[in-house]
Amino acid sequence: MAPSYETLEIEVHDPKITVVIMNRPQALNAMNTQMMTDLRDVFQEFYVDPSQANCIILTGKGERGFCSGADLKERDGMTEAVWRRQHAIVEQLVRNIFACPVPVIAAVNGAAYGGGFELALATDFIYAVETARFALPEVMRGIMPGAAGPQNLPRACGVRRAKELVLTGEAFDANQAFEWGIANKVCASGKLMDDTLATARKIAENAPIGVRQAKKSLDKATELDRNSGYAFEIEAYNMTVPTEDRLEGVRAFNEKRKPVFKGR
Repeated sequence: MAPSYETLEIEVHDPKITVVIMNRPQALNAMNTQMMTDLRDVFQEFYVDPSQANCIILTGKGERGFCSGADLKERDGMTEAVWRRQHAIVEQLVRNIFACPVPVIAAVNGAAYGGGFELALATDFIYAVETARFALPEVMRGIMPGAAGPQNLPRACGVRRAKELVLTGEAFDANQAFEWGIANKVCASGKLMDDTLATARKIAENAPIGVRQAKKSLDKATELDRNSGYAFEIEAYNMTVPTEDRLEGVRAFNEKRKPVFKGR
């Protein structure tokens, strides 16, 4: 991984947990072109070398904003051609999150609006602080969500609820996000990262190849019919059989000790 990114902070926690922090708190971590590029590139690094981390947390700097979407100050007066080029970076970013073999948790620490909410939806699941707010207000700005929100939101909360949220553009809170299946957990103020890291550690301590193969199979569950999905699942399962970690898992169980997985 590159040692630094202009708009991101990178933290590493044991056991092999990487925290990616969007770092423009003065703008509620709104995505300018540089941040879009940095996020695209960091997730590409995990695709190229997934052994860098066993779990990733995506969050925002500060206590007010996870990410308030695209930086509309930068977009003010932007030509159509430049707008399209910028959005192409967003499209690459979203696809890189989809393709990331390492589990990604969004720790939503404040406002998650527009593209920021879509970033959270693109991850594997969401933990949110109790003061978090969510919205897809694009129709109020003359456009529509274009960072896979219309694909991911119905998968989380159902198409009828998703239509209501997208077509009205209205904001909702963390408890509603939990009630509707958008967020997995609502965390008390000051506890978001503790709770998210605790879950990340549980994931990161498991067999890395098994986790990555399971994630692939689960992703296919909403994309394929059941028999095709099961065929994919068996292929993913068979990738774990010849691994050293599979042998270690069985050995550790029989020796009544915690397994030591090596990702091979």
